[in-house]
Amino acid sequence: MWYNIYMERNTVDILGYGVDTFSFDNAVDYIVNNHGQIVTINPEMIECADKDNNFRTIINNAEMVVPDGIGIQLGLKILGKNVKRIPGIDLGKALLIRANNLNKSVAFVGAKPKVIENAVINIKSELPNLNIVYQHDGYFSDANVIINELQEKQPDFVLVALGSPKQEFFISELKGLLPNAVMIGLGGSFDVWAGMVNRAPKIYQKLGLEWLYRTISEPRRIKRIFPSLPFFVLKVVKERMIGR
Repeated sequence: MWYNIYMERNTVDILGYGVDTFSFDNAVDYIVNNHGQIVTINPEMIECADKDNNFRTIINNAEMVVPDGIGIQLGLKILGKNVKRIPGIDLGKALLIRANNLNKSVAFVGAKPKVIENAVINIKSELPNLNIVYQHDGYFSDANVIINELQEKQPDFVLVALGSPKQEFFISELKGLLPNAVMIGLGGSFDVWAGMVNRAPKIYQKLGLEWLYRTISEPRRIKRIFPSLPFFVLKVVKERMIGR
C-alpha cells in the first residue's frame, strides 16, 4: 500500500474496477513519492479483465489505476463522476522528467529493437542527464531473464511497453522483486517517442479523440475499438440505470 503524508488515494468504481481521481499533477507527485504498479486503464482492458480473473486481480491490486482511455472518462461521466483523463504517454513522460530532475534511475522494456533504441536516443537527447540503467526490447523468450537483470539493476522507475495485458502481468511478476520501484505499462508510447508513429494533433488530444486519429491512421485498430467501446458504454448505462 502506498503512503504519502501529503495526499491519499481516492477511487471511484466503474463496472467493479476502482479508478483513481487524482489530477494529472497530483498523480505525478503521488507516484514519485511512492512505489508500485500503475495501470493505465481503458475499456479494452476492462473487457479483457472481465474474461480473465488473474488480470482482474492485477488491476484491483495495482497501487494506482489512472483513466487513460476517453471511454473510461465518458463512462465515469455517465455514472455522475467527473474524473479527468490521464493519458499514459503523458504520465510516462512526466515521470521521466521527474526522474531526470531527481537523479532517479530508469529502465525501459518493450517494443521492437529499433523502436526502443530510437526511443531511448530521443529521450536522452531531450533529457541528457537521465540515468538509464537498463533497456531491452520486447522480443524475449524467457521473461525470467529480463526480470533477473532488472532485479540486479534495481531501477527506481520501470517503463514497460509490451501491450496489454502482457505488460501488466510482467509488472505484477516484478513487483515483489523491486519493492521500491514505480512501474507503469505504456503500450505504444515507445513507438511515439521513437518517432515511428505520429501522435494525434493537439486538437485531437484536447478533445480526447486520439483513439479516432489512430484508428484513421491505422484501420487495423478498428477491430480493437469496436465493438469493445460501444459494449462498454452500454454496460455503464445499464449500471447507471440499475443504480438509480
